[in-house]
Amino acid sequence: MRSRILELLRNAGNEFISGEEIANRLGVSRTAVWKHIKELRATGYDIVSQPRSGYSLTEAPDHFLPEEIKNGLKTRIIGKEILCFDAIDSTNIEAKKLAAKGAVEGTVLVAEEQGKGRGRLERPFFSPRGKGIWFSVILRPKFLPQEAPKCTLLAAVAVAMAMEQFGLTAGIKWPNDILYEGKKLVGILTEMSAEMDRINYVVIGTGINVNIAAEEFPEDIRDVATSLSIMKGENLPRVKFFQRVMESMEELYLMVSEEGFAPVMERWKKYSITLGQEVNVIGVGTNASFSGVAADIDEEGALLVDTPEGRRRVLAGDVSIRPKK
Repeated sequence: MRSRILELLRNAGNEFISGEEIANRLGVSRTAVWKHIKELRATGYDIVSQPRSGYSLTEAPDHFLPEEIKNGLKTRIIGKEILCFDAIDSTNIEAKKLAAKGAVEGTVLVAEEQGKGRGRLERPFFSPRGKGIWFSVILRPKFLPQEAPKCTLLAAVAVAMAMEQFGLTAGIKWPNDILYEGKKLVGILTEMSAEMDRINYVVIGTGINVNIAAEEFPEDIRDVATSLSIMKGENLPRVKFFQRVMESMEELYLMVSEEGFAPVMERWKKYSITLGQEVNVIGVGTNASFSGVAADIDEEGALLVDTPEGRRRVLAGDVSIRPKK
């Protein structure tokens, strides 16, 4: 009912629409309309009322509400179901629970705040209230399980594409960190449930630092983290940016369904700030560390590094770009 009232108010534009007309169109009482208007105001909608004229929507909140996210969203899969949380431990944890229970493909979970956000290698991810976009998407792709890690690259490219629409130039550090002036803007964590030859579900968790001021970052990450607002010099509308990310993610996902991951990999290379650079690599699960030049990524998304001993392939681990002398 709230969504239908919002639709009528939006369609009225700057004009007023009477409570009686809303009630008649929706088949409810004027008292019910008033109660829903009151609830919408409580969630942040600026709805003015005028005797004998009715109601007019003057401003919508930049909060994560299903009605706002769906308004103008141009997707058919991602965002089919949208669950919004004021606060949650982790959208990925909750998404995996829902996916295991059969949640529809394209279900999106987004939170104003995460208490236990995490990134690759179980590292904590700073997720303050009302300052970023902390979300997870449930997908049920038809491709094989070994292809799933490439979803991380897909998500990074989707965010980079959305940034371009807001006049921001992205740089992706292998495999999925988006950086500005060497500091992290975005973190992505992909998790999967699968059998030998089929994927049950993939959950792509993405954290985007949107409107965090430099002094709001904890001291221990202040030198390595930044935000889109710092990059742009002004705050960004979170809901609109979130819509662009979801639309870009769906565009790439449909592309993968038809053409495979090759086009996504090519786009990733376009945004890469790792390729062609001297890098230090620390492997996962071993003490192996080495340096070389990041030459390319292969068809599986692994980083290919040229070292004095020959080309080495990195599927997981920490890769840092060596500063130029």
